[in-house]
Amino acid sequence: MKLTILGCYAATPRTLTNPTSQVLEIKNHMFLIDCGEGTQVQLRKHKIRFSRINHIFISHLHGDHFFGLPGLVSTFRLLGRDAEMHIYGPKGIEEAINLLLKLGNSYTNYKLVFHELTSKSSELVFEDKSVTVETIPLKHRVYTNGFLFKEKLATRTLNVAVANEYGIDKCYFQNIKNGKDIVLDDGRTILNEELTFDPPKPKSYAFCSDTAYKPDIIPLISGVDVLYHESTFLETQAELAPKTKHSTAKEAALIAKQAGVGQLILGHYSTRYKSIDLFKEEAETVFENVLLADDGKTFTI
Repeated sequence: MKLTILGCYAATPRTLTNPTSQVLEIKNHMFLIDCGEGTQVQLRKHKIRFSRINHIFISHLHGDHFFGLPGLVSTFRLLGRDAEMHIYGPKGIEEAINLLLKLGNSYTNYKLVFHELTSKSSELVFEDKSVTVETIPLKHRVYTNGFLFKEKLATRTLNVAVANEYGIDKCYFQNIKNGKDIVLDDGRTILNEELTFDPPKPKSYAFCSDTAYKPDIIPLISGVDVLYHESTFLETQAELAPKTKHSTAKEAALIAKQAGVGQLILGHYSTRYKSIDLFKEEAETVFENVLLADDGKTFTI
């Protein structure tokens, strides 16, 4: 699992920083999470192939999280895309994108599939044989969701050396891979667990931006490997957080600690501060394993 931060700063774009957007590579998928202004430029800058993106997840309909989407949709058309594009986001996103396409007389030559979200409870929005994606209801000034990405448990892999020790013919190897026990010629039953290796522990990633401090998300993200949580403010401006429905770095750390996550990545910084290192310093007073997102930074989970 690999996370690439395309943008992680709050509100307005600057010459050196971009609003929220990131790419998660997981089990042969490349998911785009939020699409602020400049996203497609960042995709090109970091050599991410547009054609690999088939699913886009939009947390909410504030401009710094989705104003890059109409341009990206149009660029896909110019590049001759023919594969379906699935877009998951709040109710209204289909109307917004289709209106711009209509006014510009630039309907796509590929199918746009919108999955509009309205539930205030967590729901499964994507699933295939290897990955699930669930919503994380957040608390912001408009309807907002985070997203929980989880790998499914992989199948067990054949331990060829042990199979050979028992003299098991290769014609039975596929049955073993499919989870079956094997009965030897002498009548002994060899359990599948002895003939296979345990699969690696599934990885998980939770994206939570934008939101006020919301402890009731803790059961939804409990034990995730990595949590990305917004940290717009420091405690010195904590009074701004409830007014704007954002969080401080300390509040993000409290969520991480109470949820028992493996790693906390901070982001969505207000540009009023001189250094993002201040966010890390504040969060580490509560939670030890803190990393800072920054534009162009990658994390391997």
